[in-house]
Amino acid sequence: MDFTFDVFLKTRGFFKAYLEELSLAQLNAIPKGFNNNIIWNIGHSIVTEQILVYKLSGLKPNVSDALIEKYKKGTKPDGKATQTDVEELKALAFSTIEHTKADFSSKVFSTYNEYTLSTTGNTLTNVNQAIQFALIHEGMHVGYILALLRALKV
Repeated sequence: MDFTFDVFLKTRGFFKAYLEELSLAQLNAIPKGFNNNIIWNIGHSIVTEQILVYKLSGLKPNVSDALIEKYKKGTKPDGKATQTDVEELKALAFSTIEHTKADFSSKVFSTYNEYTLSTTGNTLTNVNQAIQFALIHEGMHVGYILALLRALKV
């Protein structure tokens, strides 16, 4: 699982760079033909990892309920993210994965509530699968961000 967590840290590095290098207007922009924006994709990736790994293991996520409500599956951005939102996501980008890695190493995850994925139809039955899928999910959202950057001509 070390490789998986290493890749997570690298994708989170991309997220942090986007949050630091892009303007608030660029992060909030929803180009024609898109349903979301860059900051939503980052927040959604962070929240989804926490839901798949912690919530489905019956544990408290390392993000607030308000953040989950803002970025969970089925939500849409309002285009009004603030610099405070940017700073929060920058801090959570690494802290959440480091916490997950530490908890995984400490064998904190003892139960798991099965969950069938709407994207693939596969059923997650344990935390190992949840972590692996969360990384795949995150990779998809890195792709969406790259498409958004092209559409924004950044």
